[in-house]
Amino acid sequence: MTQLPLPLAWPASPTDDDFLISVSNAAAAQHLRRWGAWPVMATLLVGPRKSGRSTLARLFAEQSGGTIIDDAERVAETAIFHAWNIAQADRRPLVIVTQAPPPDWRVGLADLRSRLAATPIARIDPPDDALMAALLERQFLRRHIDARSDVIAWLVARIERSHIAIERAVDALDAATLATRKRLSIMLARTAMTSAGLIPSHGPESGETHR
Repeated sequence: MTQLPLPLAWPASPTDDDFLISVSNAAAAQHLRRWGAWPVMATLLVGPRKSGRSTLARLFAEQSGGTIIDDAERVAETAIFHAWNIAQADRRPLVIVTQAPPPDWRVGLADLRSRLAATPIARIDPPDDALMAALLERQFLRRHIDARSDVIAWLVARIERSHIAIERAVDALDAATLATRKRLSIMLARTAMTSAGLIPSHGPESGETHR
């Protein structure tokens, strides 16, 4: 699969609150930008925890004037049903943020199930290498951790391809640099990641990848 050479951002200049875009989530971002072409005035934004799904939905609402329902699995089904109907009546787009669409998201209200069945889905996939590198770099900057490009590349090749794994890795590396008062290196990263159980302890230089 072709990857973008560098992640983009929405808006154009990345900050802590921006949504970094790469091939793993570009289709979802593009779908939200083109809400005028939706078959109904609602869409399901599906993605794992920590994937930036809430940030993307918020940016959409700010730029489109639409509304969002975050963590929809925890919201009363009648409230979602009424919000869906209001979105159609008012022609005001609605984004329903969820970890999985039906049937994995078990919806008991038949009228809501029928409406969700007619609702398009935008998916945020697991991060590709370019996005993983960008997310690691941003997390290190937030925590004032000096991480060279070779360390980031080493991490991208080894940690699980998920947003949660990135956060756990940065937590472990942050603790290691604070405890040792050393600059983050591949050697320190290997020790910290192995101790945290985030990469296997066997194999040459713990070189196995989690793909």
